[in-house]
Amino acid sequence: MRFVFLLAALFLASLNLRPAISSVSPLLGTIRDSLDMSGSAASLLTSLPVLCMGLFAPAAVKLSSRWGIERTVAYSLLLIGAATAARYAASTEWLLLATALLAGVGIAVTGPLLSGFIKRHFANPSAIVGVYSMSLVIGAALGAWLAVPLQTAFDSWQASTASWAVLAFLALFFWWRPAKSALPAGEAANTRSKAGAGSDAKSHGRALLRSKRAWLLTAFFGIMAIMFYSMTAWLAPIVEEMGFDRQTAASVLTLFTLIQIPVSLLIPLLIGRYGRKAVWLVACSALELIGLLLLLAHASPWLIAILLGIGAGGLFPIALMLPIDESGSAEEASALSAMTQSGGYTIASLGPLFVGVVHDVADSYVPAIAGLAALVVMMIIQLSIGRKSDVRPLTAKRAI
Repeated sequence: MRFVFLLAALFLASLNLRPAISSVSPLLGTIRDSLDMSGSAASLLTSLPVLCMGLFAPAAVKLSSRWGIERTVAYSLLLIGAATAARYAASTEWLLLATALLAGVGIAVTGPLLSGFIKRHFANPSAIVGVYSMSLVIGAALGAWLAVPLQTAFDSWQASTASWAVLAFLALFFWWRPAKSALPAGEAANTRSKAGAGSDAKSHGRALLRSKRAWLLTAFFGIMAIMFYSMTAWLAPIVEEMGFDRQTAASVLTLFTLIQIPVSLLIPLLIGRYGRKAVWLVACSALELIGLLLLLAHASPWLIAILLGIGAGGLFPIALMLPIDESGSAEEASALSAMTQSGGYTIASLGPLFVGVVHDVADSYVPAIAGLAALVVMMIIQLSIGRKSDVRPLTAKRAI
């Protein structure tokens, strides 16, 4: 029963990490018209949360050393819910951007800590990562799929974007229990030696900054996330520019996210059974590259969404799995996840902004798509990651 409860808490927390971003993209044209936003400003609705996920991820380690992983996640879910609900009153560009900023902070703190949560509570972390990544994708898919129907039902894009706060408050119902009583031993350890915990966190941080492997994982995460968030933010508007209506464009984006659900669950299981990360990593990258090239050729958007979705659906869970596999404790997993997500999301925040700015300058998405396609160098980085045969804690250089 405890396993089911903790798994449900993980699933619901993960479900909240994408709708605040993905629910905006199908409504981007409507939002721009309503608030008279430029393409560059509209791109910030995606870039700001992603940038926050980079800048504030390191804070997750410090906050968890003070409050514990579970309590910190609960507070962050509360922030996500409040920021998302505030979109109901978003009548100006700046207020809407402020909600994106606050939601991004909550997402930034929650993400790395869920890796530590998995490492601490589950005997087979690699398998549980599939549930984690699948929940992320489901959240993104629901946000993209229901954005337009909710706008139609409520006759308001503000109500549509604010409705996702319900997920955060539902998750809180499951997180207050572990925050208060499920892990007294972890909280007691923090109480016994707060100074020691802070010193330990600093030790993890210094070791990771000196680790070439940690920087390699960070670069991989960043390039992977650039592709994912650029497509999440701009695939629907790109399809609209190809001559399709808004609902079709939203459906293409939904397909892009939906197809990631089975892939994100299956890939970690296959890697756990057969290994050979390099094969899966390079294959998924190749599918993304083919999808971008077909986008330049104005091929079927449905085929493009399938190829991009399979590629993204395979790469993302691997990016989440690597810090867990290559750490020796929940604290190390949180620290390594914080580093890869901090650097990776900071890099990734430039992707949607790049597409928006290039489109404003060129009045076309073609140069931006070509620039994303040039990130084929990602496959070289991934090949190096996949060749790692022995998994050891990256920070395990000190005596224990």
